[in-house]
Amino acid sequence: MNTPTPPAGINIVPFVSVDHMMKLVNHIGVETFLRELAVYIEDDFRRWELFDKTPRVASHSKDGVIELMPTSDGETYGFKYVNGHPKNTKEGLQTVTAFGVLSDVYTGYPALLTEMTILTALRTAATSAVAAKYLAPEEADTMAIIGNGAQSEFQAMAFKAILGIKKLRLYDIDQSATEKCAFNLSGKSFDITKCTTSQDAMEGAQIVTTVTADKQYATILTDNMVGAGIHINAIGGDCPGKTELHKDILLRSDIFVEYPPQTRIEGEIQQLNDDHPVKELWQVITGQIDGRTAATQTTLFDSVGFATEDFSALRYVKDKLVETEFYEELDMLADPDEPRDLFGMLLRAESA
Repeated sequence: MNTPTPPAGINIVPFVSVDHMMKLVNHIGVETFLRELAVYIEDDFRRWELFDKTPRVASHSKDGVIELMPTSDGETYGFKYVNGHPKNTKEGLQTVTAFGVLSDVYTGYPALLTEMTILTALRTAATSAVAAKYLAPEEADTMAIIGNGAQSEFQAMAFKAILGIKKLRLYDIDQSATEKCAFNLSGKSFDITKCTTSQDAMEGAQIVTTVTADKQYATILTDNMVGAGIHINAIGGDCPGKTELHKDILLRSDIFVEYPPQTRIEGEIQQLNDDHPVKELWQVITGQIDGRTAATQTTLFDSVGFATEDFSALRYVKDKLVETEFYEELDMLADPDEPRDLFGMLLRAESA
């Protein structure tokens, strides 16, 4: 491993605000951003064995959860702070907010600080589409999205950009959420059907994304709603006590996950025995095991989000900043002329 040389101005850390993140995404273009981000995510899944891996560190309360998601490839360290508070929507707040840091393992100094509320939505959608490349039926063009909240449009755009999805069937128990989603995606070259039930949304769909927010054991899809050959992208169940699929669907599906020790705690498979067989996405991407093998196969990506995906997103943003001015320089780290004289630095600031 090459030892990095500490750069000049090492105390200055690039910071990407929400405003700058929106400008960066729009400058690149949403679909291009998703396609390029997907390449980083897929590349890091190919390097899976290099990464430190641990289930996220979670602090649960009756109102929600606050989590830290760390990982390192030995040269660069990254982590994300993220919350999940479903009640927030009723109070006019975001269900999920986040920020992230990328650091140099050699010095331990941060190299990037960025908002990750928008970036998490993008990386979640890009990861879903990467998995579907290997698991969805060939030439699928119709996707049902059940749960039309903050993540829904990102999912639609990622599946369009990466898989060529053209038709959307939208459903949410809150009709205004469906109206919002359909409005935001108008003019994006989709054929959109607004559905009145989840069963209606499933009609003709080869892919279904479930992305609901309620923190409870829910049954968004029942077994009779899922025909043979469908790919299920289950991303709403992402903490203990929160699921979306009936257990019988799991028992007849080939299940693919990011990191089993985390997914068994947080994903749909928390409903199953600890030894129930699952397949790891990184092994599919590297060709060690097969993804979809038959037209009649029901595949399930039980996605809870994993730290390597955030790491990929942070890497991508850091690389793209070189081409832009969409960041601020934060004087974030104390950097005295003499490293041992931190107190002297404080005294000199008082007299300045």
